[in-house]
Amino acid sequence: MENENEEKAGLKLLQAQRGMPKHPQVMKIFQETGMLKLSQETESIYTRDKKMHEVDDELYFAVDEKSHVMDITEKGRNLLSPDNPDTFIIPDLGELLLEVEEREGLTNKEIEYEKEKAHQLHAERSSTIHNFNQLLRAYTLYEKDVEYVLQDRKVMIVDEFTGRVLPGRRYSDGLHQALEAKENVRIERETQTLATITVQNYFRLYDKLAGMTGTAETEAEELGSIYGLDVTVIPTHRPISRDDRDDLVYKTKREKYNAVIDEISDCHGKGQPILVGTISVEVSELLSRMLKRKNIPHNVLNAKQHKSEADIVARAGQKSAVTIATNMAGRGTDIKLADGIKDLGGLHIIGTERHESRRIDLQLRGRSGRQGDPGSSRFYLSLEDDLMRLFSSDRVASIMDRMGIEEGEVISAGMVTRAISGAQKKVEVRNFGIRKHLLEYDDVMNQQRQVVYDIRNQALSGQNMRDSVHQVIDDFIFEEINSQADLGTPEMWDWEYLKQRFASHIMVDLSYDKLQKDLDETDNNEIIIDWVLKEAKSIYRSREDLIPDQIIRGFERFIMLRTIDEKWKDHLYAMDQLREGINLRAYGQKNPLLEYKSEGFKMFQEMMADMSATTVQRLFRTQLQGMEESSTTRKPILRNMEASHQDTTGMGLQGGGSKQVANQPSQVRTPVKVDQKMGRNQKILVQGPDGKKIEIKYKKLQSYLRKGFTQI
Repeated sequence: MENENEEKAGLKLLQAQRGMPKHPQVMKIFQETGMLKLSQETESIYTRDKKMHEVDDELYFAVDEKSHVMDITEKGRNLLSPDNPDTFIIPDLGELLLEVEEREGLTNKEIEYEKEKAHQLHAERSSTIHNFNQLLRAYTLYEKDVEYVLQDRKVMIVDEFTGRVLPGRRYSDGLHQALEAKENVRIERETQTLATITVQNYFRLYDKLAGMTGTAETEAEELGSIYGLDVTVIPTHRPISRDDRDDLVYKTKREKYNAVIDEISDCHGKGQPILVGTISVEVSELLSRMLKRKNIPHNVLNAKQHKSEADIVARAGQKSAVTIATNMAGRGTDIKLADGIKDLGGLHIIGTERHESRRIDLQLRGRSGRQGDPGSSRFYLSLEDDLMRLFSSDRVASIMDRMGIEEGEVISAGMVTRAISGAQKKVEVRNFGIRKHLLEYDDVMNQQRQVVYDIRNQALSGQNMRDSVHQVIDDFIFEEINSQADLGTPEMWDWEYLKQRFASHIMVDLSYDKLQKDLDETDNNEIIIDWVLKEAKSIYRSREDLIPDQIIRGFERFIMLRTIDEKWKDHLYAMDQLREGINLRAYGQKNPLLEYKSEGFKMFQEMMADMSATTVQRLFRTQLQGMEESSTTRKPILRNMEASHQDTTGMGLQGGGSKQVANQPSQVRTPVKVDQKMGRNQKILVQGPDGKKIEIKYKKLQSYLRKGFTQI
């Protein structure tokens, strides 16, 4: 009976931990002897038996605090949408489209309409689920004055390493809007990514790399793996005389903060200056309120008071000075000790919590004992600290349970300090793995980025524009003709499609009858390509003859830059959506990275083909009605040109909102879902009326269906 009660208690504890891990009452329960261990043992059993879903069934949502991931359970879905249980079920887009194609009695327009409805349903369901997930993340995982602050009724991100506000930065994927909704401030529109690069690939653009820091040794493996750089440790100029004391560990944060205030009072009473390092705005303001109650004068330096940072930190070495600052505040500013301070023991550093990275703690300690000066440092910890709770609580809690530590008591032992240091190493290895994984994915984008930026830089320079335009025309015609070549001999080509395509893009009137007499059995593709190229360049040359050379070259440059920026921006959005869901491929025993490379390459090919088609259409169809002189370049006034975005002339440096063209229908942007997307050039099987099976590209499927073929 006792074992049965223990199992039930363990299940309830685990459910509380997965439901609201940061709730004060939940954290208080886990301070009691054996509670944390019982929860962890229960989690191990359910994970081993693959029954974690049974734990979550009684919850409305489940939170994985370590990975910052959460999921709405079936109970939660029923609460949010009791009348329509399908609201949180994403339909299989492939099945929906196949069902439309197999439905009898529909005209081509009705088929396209039904497909658009299917895409819209898929997009709406995906968006609904994503929005709810982001709102729950905002309420359960992101705390005000920790991850962000409110300034001028705006949500401002706080850098977890420096404690400083990051102006202009916003969380992506709707998370920032969710935080704005949570704080009841104005919800800004989501930003559009114009250019992206990881820090690692940005630094790799340099031919030579070198650096100097006092804390590189802990990151030697990553610097060697990512950048191929060795780390050399240079001995200090003067021996370090700072006294780095063992950590003090308490059961609760309340006990810890009381102990910090007591130590500040002692040091302040004898005139020793103190620098208190915190990891969040919330903690710095809490300690400030506690010091005010004791009438101890002090300075606070955090994301809300950062304008006089250098002055405050520089004065931190004066007699009896008390400075509360975020962990890395004042880097690069030497704290000079006033006369007589060395005799009092120098600057005393108090850390209120260990950071995930050892480098941050070392940099805080490094504020004291500079150039051989005396000093001391100590960290105060509790079992409620995030690092302890998530990565080392089991080991430290078992030590405290064995020692019979009661509330208010403290332990200080090298064994505990080593356990905490081990937890930090675990987190650093985990974070390194995340960064390395991110870099592997960005390497895929990096290759595409280099191709697009080479084309863009050539257009930006304005050199050889005529050759660049002819190359784009060549690419467009070559792509269209060769896509038809997969159908077989010219008699089997979709000449109606080609005629419409060339007429709308390059104003060439193409028909099979015109070319039939010139075709033979060998080089039909080349004959047709040459004929279309000759016609297209002749038409374009006649346009050039009507416009001064300087104007036409500026016009070409403008069109190419506009189209590149527009298509690249849309491609980045599509790649973000691809990246978001690609890990699901692992359930199908596929390597997500290889799948991302394959899908990304197909999408890039489609983007390049679409870029060529849009560019030639705008070059041939746009009517130049006038010119405007600007300080940088001539920009023609364009008419009759379809556009979906404002001009984007900077490589990711200037934003542009969407721009709806008059009399054009609103377009619904459908997220790219990796499980069902078919690339234009992806090979599929179709079966003819005679039963013969052939392999074609997906973009030609509609042509074959009109000829009586069926998709297999």
